[in-house]
Amino acid sequence: MTPLLEVRDLTVRFSTEDGPVLAVDAASFDVGEGEVLALVGESGCGKSVTALALTGLLPRGAAVSGEIRFTPSGRDLRELTERELREVRGRDIAYVFQEPMTSLNPVLTIGRQIGEVLRRHQRMRGEAARRRAAELLSLVGIPLPERRLREYPHQLSGGMRQRVMIAMAVACRPRLLVADEPTTALDVTVQAGILDVLRDLRAQIGTAVLLITHDLGVVADIADRVVVMYAGRTIEEAPAPALFATPSHPYTRGLLDAVPNPARHAEGGLREIPGRVPVLREAPEACTFADRCGYADDLCRSSRPELAPGPAGHPVRCWHPLSAAGPVAALTGRGPR
Repeated sequence: MTPLLEVRDLTVRFSTEDGPVLAVDAASFDVGEGEVLALVGESGCGKSVTALALTGLLPRGAAVSGEIRFTPSGRDLRELTERELREVRGRDIAYVFQEPMTSLNPVLTIGRQIGEVLRRHQRMRGEAARRRAAELLSLVGIPLPERRLREYPHQLSGGMRQRVMIAMAVACRPRLLVADEPTTALDVTVQAGILDVLRDLRAQIGTAVLLITHDLGVVADIADRVVVMYAGRTIEEAPAPALFATPSHPYTRGLLDAVPNPARHAEGGLREIPGRVPVLREAPEACTFADRCGYADDLCRSSRPELAPGPAGHPVRCWHPLSAAGPVAALTGRGPR
């Protein structure tokens, strides 16, 4: 698959009152043309920071290094001026943020907000902009689009507000859509509708999707490939079916085992990963998961593993990758192959 976005050794540090914090530690991954790539992990693993770093949306004071190459232009996005980045944002790379109620302006109508995107990037005004805004609402499955253009965000349900955010994001037919937890706090039926919208957009306009999520059910439903992050590092990468069938990193297996599964209720209910994601000041020369891992030994605690093909054939960052996985039927109905 032809890469659309190539991220190499992306590192992000924040300055805080308690000292520097390492949020992303030399992360590398690609997003292919028309692909849905899921970036998964617990809260605090660096997923959203990675997404915001792509087009310079991090707050001032963040120190960013590495390479972010957007192949349509062939340029490293980190080398662009702020003015050039503003042209890329919204037109070539668009975002759907996590909470639509705080992302939409409560005092402007839906039509006004979509119209601002069209004026900024498409030079479209007046009746032409209104017609295009209505078309976009229809595209994302909102009924009575002409009426919705005159309404305010508080008059819409959570699912409809999320669809409005997607409509604004795809207004300029972006090459890449970054969706940060697009189904959080939505009920199951609305969540399914949002995922259908993303699938339809990929089919209709060929948009690639970088999906930021901790919901492995969503990943199983829509993703082509998965990159697992932990403590700012990418620790496993695989096609979605392979990851669910044969997870190679103990952390990935732990995430899968933590998914509710009726078959395990008789064995004591949910399984959890002990401990929590560490807050790092500097990149340790060790496996960052060692303190929470039942397989860890002196090698894990003293030497940093690199991404390398594991027993299942896909890259994993682990000194002792798993050779086989048990059933993960809660998501896919598949066991090990």
